Amino acid sequence: MGAPLPDELLPEDLSPLVDFPALAVGLPSEVLLSRPDILAAEHRLRAANADIGAARAAFFPHISLTAALGTLSPDLEHLFVSDTHSWRYAPVVQVPIFGGGGPRASLKMTKIEREIAVAAYEKTIQAAFAEVADGLTLRTTLLEQREAWDRLLVALEQTLRLSEARYQAGLDGYLGVLVAQRSLFSSQRTGVALRLAEKANRIALYKALGGGS
Repeated sequence: MGAPLPDELLPEDLSPLVDFPALAVGLPSEVLLSRPDILAAEHRLRAANADIGAARAAFFPHISLTAALGTLSPDLEHLFVSDTHSWRYAPVVQVPIFGGGGPRASLKMTKIEREIAVAAYEKTIQAAFAEVADGLTLRTTLLEQREAWDRLLVALEQTLRLSEARYQAGLDGYLGVLVAQRSLFSSQRTGVALRLAEKANRIALYKALGGGS
């Protein structure tokens, strides 16, 4: 800015950046039906004279997405082969997806075009579930990192207190205090980056879940 920042322009605290709504436990996969890409794929199927209810029953897994603490549920994890991250959910078509629609509909949409629309719909669903699974997996990793960082921070704060006490008692020089301060400040910067990563992950999950939880 090239000048001091007036106090009235500074935020009082960072509380708006701290709290995010927690992800519900047992979040149903049906929330993904509001994603724009899935809605668009369903509109394309409707244009092909498809029964959307039958298409959903065949290709859309009805499972829980989240477990405790908003982490990846076993149901969602088992949708993918762990080594290759490939889709293992097999569609089951119990009723015809496409109705008759009369001769005019048959002229507008050939059999091959219908198969393309169905394949695109299935691929869109797979991509949506994979996006959520990736986000929840990262959330689990970030939670583990946050717990480890919390323990490290407590240890470094204790180290700093002991270093200051030894300096004040004349047992050590001030260098030990400076080293302890540097370690603590470095850890605090890491904590800020970790919190930022957590917020970015929550925003990505909000988007992947179709804009709501």
